[in-house]
Amino acid sequence: MKTTKLITAAAIAGSCMFAAQSAMAYSAGDFFVRGGVAKTDTRSDNGQADGNDLSISSAERGFSYGLGYLFHDNIGVELSGTEKVEHDLTLGGGDFGTLDRMPINLMVNYYPLGGLDSRIQPYVGAGLNYTRFSGESVEGLDVRRSYGAIGQVGIDLAVTDNVMLNGFANYADVEGDIRVDGTEVGTAKVDPLTIGGGVTFRF
Repeated sequence: MKTTKLITAAAIAGSCMFAAQSAMAYSAGDFFVRGGVAKTDTRSDNGQADGNDLSISSAERGFSYGLGYLFHDNIGVELSGTEKVEHDLTLGGGDFGTLDRMPINLMVNYYPLGGLDSRIQPYVGAGLNYTRFSGESVEGLDVRRSYGAIGQVGIDLAVTDNVMLNGFANYADVEGDIRVDGTEVGTAKVDPLTIGGGVTFRF
């Protein structure tokens, strides 16, 4: 009798442990939100304006966010971005004011361990980046919006069934036409590499 009870208890405990582990896996129908901080480094060659070399500084840390949905165990979509960040501009070696940049990304992510009982969930993604420039401090300066490709890699490390630590890096093709008093004078080439981390909440 005792043996039967022990076997039954062990089976129930094993089932509960398996269920708990299974709950850690990403699966179709999951929603998630991400929040954290990110820092951006710009490319070294930022283009030219009016025949002079343009330099765009890297950005300070800012808030990052993400909202996603898995329509398959291994595949999902994500809308992400960062808060508006400021860059210093240098033209021909001289100060050319500042510029604000705000990116929004729409990507399809692939989760190779989706559907598997793993607390570690790496992912890769690709999609479209939209970048809005604003806040040009030089009078008459206008940097136009940009549309381009973006790719990312990331990882979620489960702490509980619904809370995960997140880290990511993405690279976007970002170029905006530069206009001064309505006349196009060059191109701002940003091509930001953004690295960040934070927390993912799964629903």
